[in-house]
Amino acid sequence: LRTYPFDPHVESIQILLKTDGRPLNARIELLQGPNNNKQVIELYTEDGLDRPFFCVLESPGSGNVIRIVNTATVEFPLTCSC
Repeated sequence: LRTYPFDPHVESIQILLKTDGRPLNARIELLQGPNNNKQVIELYTEDGLDRPFFCVLESPGSGNVIRIVNTATVEFPLTCSC
């Protein structure tokens, strides 16, 4: 679990998730305020190196936070860049 808060003037955020060739299973949440989900993405790919996940999320308003949850087991770590 990792959270990425950002400034209110940020209008969109880019997210890149990848692995070292293992399966990628994750949940991306755009939160506004405590535990208020504005957008949720559940994703799975067989090979996070050959097929990494990239997206751009719009984030209007203030108090936005991106939460990344690795829903795979501890044997399948992932790398996140925001």
